[in-house]
Amino acid sequence: MTTRWSRRGFLAASTSTAAAVGLPARSSAAPLSALQSVRAVQAVQASEADEFTTLRARWRTLILGEGFSPTAEPFKSRLTELGTTAAQLRSSMAPASGSLWPDLVYADPEPDTDQESYGYSGNMNASYNRLSTLAQAYCRQGTGLTGDAGLRTAILTGLGHLHTEVYNAAQPRYGNWYSWQIGAPQALLDVCVLMYDQLSAAQLADQVAAVDHFVPDSAVANYSGTSTGANRVDLCRVLALRGIVGGSSAKVALARDALSPVFPYVSGGDGLYSDGSFIQHTTVPYTGSYGSVMLGGLGMLFALLAGSSWAVTDPNRQIVFDAVENAWAPFLFNGLVMDGVSGRAISRGLSATDPKQLQQDDHLRGHAILASIVLLGQGASATENARWRGLVKGWAQRDYYSPPLTDPVLGLTSLARLKSVLDDTTVTAIPEPTGHRLFTNMARATHRRPGWAASISMADRRITYYETGNGENLRGWHTGSGMLYWWGDTYANGQYSDAFWPTVDPYRLPGTTVSRKVLADAAGGDWGASLPDVNWVGGATDGRRAAIGQYLKGLQSTLLAKKSWFCLDDSIVCLGAGIKCTDGTTVESTIENRNLGPTGGHSFTVDGTTKPTTYPWSETLTGASWAHIGGMGGYVFPGGATVKALRDSRDGTWSAINKGGSSTVLNRKYLTMYVDHGTDPTNGTYACLLLPGATAAQTQARAAATTWLTVLANTDDQQGVSVPSLGFTGVNFWFGGTVGSLVASDPCSVTISESSDGTAAICVSDPKRMNTGLTLTWNRAVSSVVSKPSTVTSTSTGSALRLTFGDLTATAGATQKITVRLG
Repeated sequence: MTTRWSRRGFLAASTSTAAAVGLPARSSAAPLSALQSVRAVQAVQASEADEFTTLRARWRTLILGEGFSPTAEPFKSRLTELGTTAAQLRSSMAPASGSLWPDLVYADPEPDTDQESYGYSGNMNASYNRLSTLAQAYCRQGTGLTGDAGLRTAILTGLGHLHTEVYNAAQPRYGNWYSWQIGAPQALLDVCVLMYDQLSAAQLADQVAAVDHFVPDSAVANYSGTSTGANRVDLCRVLALRGIVGGSSAKVALARDALSPVFPYVSGGDGLYSDGSFIQHTTVPYTGSYGSVMLGGLGMLFALLAGSSWAVTDPNRQIVFDAVENAWAPFLFNGLVMDGVSGRAISRGLSATDPKQLQQDDHLRGHAILASIVLLGQGASATENARWRGLVKGWAQRDYYSPPLTDPVLGLTSLARLKSVLDDTTVTAIPEPTGHRLFTNMARATHRRPGWAASISMADRRITYYETGNGENLRGWHTGSGMLYWWGDTYANGQYSDAFWPTVDPYRLPGTTVSRKVLADAAGGDWGASLPDVNWVGGATDGRRAAIGQYLKGLQSTLLAKKSWFCLDDSIVCLGAGIKCTDGTTVESTIENRNLGPTGGHSFTVDGTTKPTTYPWSETLTGASWAHIGGMGGYVFPGGATVKALRDSRDGTWSAINKGGSSTVLNRKYLTMYVDHGTDPTNGTYACLLLPGATAAQTQARAAATTWLTVLANTDDQQGVSVPSLGFTGVNFWFGGTVGSLVASDPCSVTISESSDGTAAICVSDPKRMNTGLTLTWNRAVSSVVSKPSTVTSTSTGSALRLTFGDLTATAGATQKITVRLG
């Protein structure tokens, strides 16, 4: 487009341009000559053109990858497969009214039925993704189609067809906004970069005009709605690439500047929180899915714009770098990312429409995050980059279940980044960290010990039970009802990866307390709409051990329960109390529900007796004191318990939990233990000690050590435990009261860890975020207070410790740690 200039406008622009490029300043008495002005403008235009050329080349590299040989594995096979896929897509392309491929009809037959239009807009998006696949096969070496003239013609034909038919400046939007503002334009602009030299100026102008129509500047004018967190980063990618393809400095600058609201910590809604939480869709913990998208997107944009006129220099970007270990690392274990922070993505398995689309699982999602961390490290400090590479190398090397370099869905560029770390002999793998992390802002906790890790998922007034939407995760109803996940370092890493979600009984998720009331698919509403009307969810931790509690109200149910977890050095104590319901159905607390794979041959021993390995099998274990699953771990029932156990062979399909999933029937074997509270219980309870990785002998020994653990309380008012050998006491006060040596005036969570050096750490929190004052008394001799936070307004020591807290409502449920010297 040619700009028409008035003489006054031209001279004004020329003067400002001269300043911008560093020409000597001129007084009003000595203005630039017309020739000098023209040359100044030309210099800026030439400089920008060079930068855009450089940035297009850099984006090509970011898309296509570098530093690997196309004749070496695993790249050779992947490139050959890419070529085969591209050849199939080219041969099946059949431009027609309403579709580019017959199986991806994008024309919306009922424009007034928005929900039904989702699939049609998604097919438009998928069509652009296929064109991107073709363009990558054309540009990459080793595909067998590199530079193929026929393939080039097909790509250009497809671009023109989609633009004429559906993605143009005159087309109204229908269906899913994401397809129009993120999915399709990202793929479209990638194709424009890859095929830039094959497209005419008019063709490029048409494409960027379409992007301008669907993704105007106003899309990032406000940090709200669908323009937050990962979505905002995706929108900025679209704007930046649109600017680079269309030669608009203003668009690239807008993209850079619009990233800034993503960086600061938030105190509500979408984004990163100072405690490491990451929320998307207002109420959904999403570190492993949308968080992964944001991390990867920021890594790409930081790398793209580095060293250019539009480099991202906002100092708050350091928050993103800090989040690698504050937010993402706690949920990564042996290469996987924990499902409790992946939202509805857990239901994405085999596709119904594309048999080549392989299963997405916790490991495959984790690998993408590892690759993003490597990329992000290129823009971080040398110290951060070196440490992150060590972390990634450790995670990747330890992923025996799904080695990253055999990942069937990881892009070539990501594979190359991970291989570069694995092959780098200067990088030392960093072992898995140990410790406890409590994420109060997303009702999640992780507990990591030598050899194993666990995670707890809860729900409250701010955090949804689960997310469904777009026909996905239709039966994830109870994943926020206290689900307890755990993995071992050399075992159980496929527990949730191996077709767990389509085959597990959704009413018997491990750790949950659930009414067997039948729920409809997607019960509670889309996009995390279902929120329990409860406040007391959270806990207290010293960073090593913890007391976690959830006041549970069932989804579309009258179920009420108090659930606690006390996370210790080699075990987790699980307590339930006050379990009541009037649904007219059975209520169950699931102790365990292990996915034993297609064969399920693991032994099961109860109180020294080995149970049958046949399927199906069930038995009521009356007065059981301990149980053990071979190759997994042990379970101790303090004081004995009546537990129902069964071996179950379960069929399931991905399509049953995700409308886009495959209908292929899968079968997995399960070993389940649960407490049956009966129909409409009035005061049900349970107590169990989980010992991940323990042998049968170790489990039996722990059960025999009846004084190792004391359950101080397990009622509707308080739940607490004491482990004298660890110097540990943990109490969840649902109401104020007395438990053992502790007296609390109001609801709170407390842990005490006494050390051999004569000190003790008292950790206190206000999970309800409602206490304007709190008094805690520990009837234990204390000589002095060594340290305390500002929330503690007064202390008294002597034969007992008395702590008085001020207003705790602004602490967001965070732990307040006090260190004392014992008397």
